[in-house]
Amino acid sequence: MKLIVGLGNPGEKYKSNRHNAGVIVLDSFIQKTNSEFVPSSKMESLVTQVKGMHFCKPQNFMNNSGNAVSKMSTFYKISPKDICVVHDDLDLEFGVVKLQIGRGSAGHNGVQDIIEKLGTKDFWRLRVGIGRPVDSTPIEDYVLKDFTSEQIDTLRKIDLHEYKLVEE
Repeated sequence: MKLIVGLGNPGEKYKSNRHNAGVIVLDSFIQKTNSEFVPSSKMESLVTQVKGMHFCKPQNFMNNSGNAVSKMSTFYKISPKDICVVHDDLDLEFGVVKLQIGRGSAGHNGVQDIIEKLGTKDFWRLRVGIGRPVDSTPIEDYVLKDFTSEQIDTLRKIDLHEYKLVEE
């Protein structure tokens, strides 16, 4: 991989939301490398580099994530097949993680925007399960609810090395 993107919504208000599972996983990884994200208005993202790899947290809202990913891809000449997007997934039970390439968005608006902006679905996705609501909560509300502290601890244990996204 040359670019790993953590999807979520910017701002303190959304920091612990289910929709921010990708950001939580990426933040935890970067923290362990003693690196820091820095703002890049040109990329519409917070960015950092570790061992020659680019890491990005788009700073536009989830449904517009494709702008930042496309800008990073174009500027650094990164092929979609060298991009991995880490994001929440309703169709997986909480804590289940699945790595796939070339799949559709399955209704995930952030992923759909990336597909549209890159012009292809041939990029990697690390799908992080958040499960579905067990009650009648609408999906739009469910993804904006906060994880419990125990759930956040579980997400922070997801290791990108395990999925061969980064080298030791």
